Formats: sequence, C-alpha cells, structure tokens
Amino acid sequence: MIALTLDRIAEITGTALGGAAGPDTTVDGPVVVDSRLVEPGSLFVALSGERVDGHDYARAAVEAGAAAALVSRPVDAPHLLVKGGDDEVVEALARLARYAADTLAAPSRGDDAAEIIGITGSSGKTTTKDLIAQVVGRLGATVAPAGSFNNEIGHPLTVLRADTGTRHLVLEVAARGIGHIAHLCRVAPPRIGVVLNVGSAHMGEFGDREAIAKAKGELVESLPAAGGPRGGVAVLNSDDPRVKAMAARTTARTVFYGTGEDAEVRATDIVIGDTGAASFTLNADGATAPVELALVGAHQVHNALAAAAVARELGMDLPGIAAALGAATPVSRWRMEVTEYDGVTLVNDAYNANPESMRAALTTLGALARGRRPIAVLGHMAELGDGGRIEHEKIGELAAATGVSHLIVVGDQAEGIAAGAERTGREGLWAGETVRVADASAAATALGARMRAGDVVIVKGSRVAALEKVIDLITEGDAR
Repeated sequence: MIALTLDRIAEITGTALGGAAGPDTTVDGPVVVDSRLVEPGSLFVALSGERVDGHDYARAAVEAGAAAALVSRPVDAPHLLVKGGDDEVVEALARLARYAADTLAAPSRGDDAAEIIGITGSSGKTTTKDLIAQVVGRLGATVAPAGSFNNEIGHPLTVLRADTGTRHLVLEVAARGIGHIAHLCRVAPPRIGVVLNVGSAHMGEFGDREAIAKAKGELVESLPAAGGPRGGVAVLNSDDPRVKAMAARTTARTVFYGTGEDAEVRATDIVIGDTGAASFTLNADGATAPVELALVGAHQVHNALAAAAVARELGMDLPGIAAALGAATPVSRWRMEVTEYDGVTLVNDAYNANPESMRAALTTLGALARGRRPIAVLGHMAELGDGGRIEHEKIGELAAATGVSHLIVVGDQAEGIAAGAERTGREGLWAGETVRVADASAAATALGARMRAGDVVIVKGSRVAALEKVIDLITEGDAR
C-alpha cells in the first residue's frame, strides 16, 4: 500500500480516530481482513460475518503490528470508526482503494503511472487474469488478485496491495446483478477493459443472457474516451456476438480478438496436442508468431488472445508476447490443474462450473484421452434458473458423446447429467457406465474403484460441491 498517515486515511474514508490512535502513525503495510495476515504497518479491516466478527480480533491485530483497525463500533485498540454500520466499513475500504488507484494511475506520474486493467466474462476471468499478469509482468511490477478476489471486498483489497512501484494492476470484476461491475469500476477505474464472453453463469439471478450482457458491458461503459496516451481501450472477443456488440456501448477505442478475419489479434492454425495444450499462430499488425501454450484446454486459446491484445496495447512486441504466453503456467488452484498419479492423468477443474466451462472441460477430456479411457466426475451447475435441468441433461449427452467410460455424477442437483447420458445410452449411442453418488467422498471411492493406469479423469462442478476433495482423496491414497 502507498504510505499514508492515520489522519489522512480518516480524511479519505470519512472516519474518526479512536482508541488512542496516533494521527501521525503511518500505514504502509498490507490492508487485511484476516488478523493472521497482519504485518507491521498494516491496516486491519474488521468485518462482521455470520460466524466470525473481526472486531473481536482488532486488539490482537494491533498487538501483531497493525497500525489500527477500521471498525463499525469502538474497540479496545487504535481504530478508525465509520459513521454507519458494517456496510459503511466496506464503503470506507472502497474509498481508500479509489484514492490509491487515482494516485497510482495519475497522468502526472508520467511513465511511472500504473495501468489499470479490468477483466470480466461469464467464464475464464481468473485464468485470463493470471495470463495477463504473467505476460505484462515482463514489462514491470504487476499486482493481480489471488484466485477470484473479485467482489466488493476482494477488489479493493487487491488495489491496496499496489504501491508506487506498481506498473500494472490487473483486476478481475464479477457481477451477481446489474450495477455490480459499475461499482467495482468506480473503486478502481480501468483504462483497459477486457470482456471475454457472455454465457450462462448466474442465469438464475439475471434471468437471461441479455441481462448478463448488460451487466458485463458496464465495464466498457466505464472506460475513458479514446484519444491520447491515457485514452480508454475496450478489448472485445469478436467471436462472441454479444461481446462484439459492446463496441457500441463505449467511447473507448475498441480492439477485437478472436479467430475470425475481423479480429485485430487473431489465432490461426490451432492444434490441440497430446497433452491437451494448444498451439497456434498469433497474428497482429501484419506479423505472426508461433505460440505453444502450457495451459491445458482448447478454450485457453481465447484467453491467450485476450492477454496478447492487452500486452500489445502496452507496447510488447509479438515475439515477446508469444514467448510470454508459452511460458505462462497455472496460478490459481483447481482450474485445469493436471496431476499424474499412479499412471492416471487427473485434471482438477473443480473451482466452479457453468454450461460453457463444462463443455470446455469435456472437450479437453476428449483431447487428452485419445485412445485412453476417459472418466468424468461431474457435480451440478449452480444458479442456472428455470433452464437448469435441460442444461444438465445437455452436459450428460455431451459426456456420453465424448465417450466417457464411467460418468460419476455427484449430488441430487446433478441428476440431469446422469439422465442425459443414460438417454444417449438407450439410443444405442453410448455404452458407458453412470454412477450416482451423494458427495465428494463417495465420488472419490467410486472413482478409486474404477480407474486404472492409463486413464484420464476430469473433475468439475460448482464451488458449493467442493469436488476438489475428490482429487485430494485419490492422491492421498484414501479412496481405494
């Protein structure tokens, strides 16, 4: 974090000093919501949750080195007290982050000004964020969230990790409703905005894809107008019609990426290798460069193109971009995480699931198998609304079409997956086995009893299913 005195933070956030807080005390450490992560000079943010109240740990945080705590009620420790309740703590955190973002990205800093890059989409946000951070990190110090720190708390906490040495702030922005992305963009106004896709994730909350597109488009609407060195840039996936149409919703300059001829940053000659990773030719500005990704999955091509488009805007040449993409490795857990265990290839893609990412996972399974036995362990896809049953059945049909030998379906909510696969079997188009189990532990037991050396296994489901435990139980030897 940029160094600020408590008195200045109180002025920025509209809070009052209390608990013998020294106005000249400097905060120059990380801003944290977990007292165990406190370092000297930290600011501890006391949030009240269903199970834990951060106010109970404020004194311990200060004793561990925090300069003060940001609180909604007085505590027995130096603190900054908001005028309202718990929600106002989050607002104060947002105001502090906005001040930091404006300070670091100020044009007056010249070449030292930080570039703020925002990324949204129904799927692929975290992987693309990790890719962009690794690629542009070659140009200068880069801050990006760990995992999916993309909501009203994680977003400002990430911004506040940046300091005067930061050159790139790569931020993932998510929405569970209209106005959420617009709010996050007010916390840290991006100059470059990337929209990946408009899919079915959170369909139950939004109602339809048009509403999802409206929400995702708030990112491009927040960008500054085109023109000058600090003009806004909207990086849009031209292969997704709803994303491509967002060009009409922004005054920023638009850059299209994709596989079609209308894309300024384009992939041709795409090949999926035996490892499941893609290679392709990167095309931009009349030049080409070969790219060989280490990341597994055909869907990584579009993620890589988005990263390439951003890096191009920041001045990296095509050979440098290609080299950086090829060197990029998985960063966030449980996203196409490949492990070799006892002769079996285990693919842990269990962080979350929606119809688009499920299809990508099964496509990857088919590419990896190629003469080996494919096995799928699938949980339900949450928040799909009224069309959820049909979407689950379609995934079951696709699993069968992929040729899985064993389809292990986890939980009652995923029943449609089993039904879709079994219907395909009754039609004589699939001869595999469907296994219904209650939870991750039972799934691991079922998998352990069936897999053998040479198999390829993919595990995927919505976050609430916690299917990453399946891989843990297998690799720890507790499932056979």
